[in-house]
Amino acid sequence: MITSNYHTHSTYCDGANTLEEMIEAAISKGFTEIGFSGHAPSSAYFSWESRIEKLNRYKAEVNMLKEKYADKIKIHLGLEMDYFSHIELAEGCDYTLGSVHTIYKDGKYLEIDHSKKIQIEDVNEHYNGDFYAYIDDYYTLMADVVAKTKCDIIGHFDLVTKFNEHGDLFDINDPRYINSMQKALNALIKTRIPFEINTGAISRGYRTTSYPEQSILECIGNAGIPFVINSDTHNVNTIDCNLTLEQERLDKLGYKYLTTLKDIKQYISSL
Repeated sequence: MITSNYHTHSTYCDGANTLEEMIEAAISKGFTEIGFSGHAPSSAYFSWESRIEKLNRYKAEVNMLKEKYADKIKIHLGLEMDYFSHIELAEGCDYTLGSVHTIYKDGKYLEIDHSKKIQIEDVNEHYNGDFYAYIDDYYTLMADVVAKTKCDIIGHFDLVTKFNEHGDLFDINDPRYINSMQKALNALIKTRIPFEINTGAISRGYRTTSYPEQSILECIGNAGIPFVINSDTHNVNTIDCNLTLEQERLDKLGYKYLTTLKDIKQYISSL
């Protein structure tokens, strides 16, 4: 049973519950560790990001709660760094996730995962309806996310497929998609940084499967890169969404995964 989660959001960004409510829920589910990964502010300045003026309060409260709950659960201070976040904001954090939520195109930041409607509108307006050009820009940023964010965990690698589980927007078997995705995947595999298995879109009803999709997962696993299994939780009910199922899947495939922040840090320090 997985008893840790390092992709957790609260009311400091786009989560529905307070830090303490999330901690109490984690304890009630038998968790031994929880890491908070509030969305770091970025140049895009979207509403789901933490605000600069809240960031110090967020850090201070997580550190206070570490002490308050020390005899019940290990709590870690993290940030989810977007490609366009400023790296100095992670100062004092125990770990970071590196993600791409936005593309910069025609002087505008485009939200990858806001809604299917917005994604289609952005592709039509900024890419003349060419989803594969949009995807290429996404994966170009994704290829550089470790170098840009200095992250400890690579977040939801194929987030661009969030609204495309049934293939009605684009074909993940199309050579253009595969070429863009594979270039990013190869670049990130070379870093040896752990990839996240992320169940968040399942809990929010967008998908029935986790990120990354199976063929990508197999490329990562076969390369010997370990995974970190996270729920990308935004409320108290989804902290443990499908974590044990993903653990069982990796066990059957024989792939490595890391379940404590200490193990993640030790692995990265050995690279």
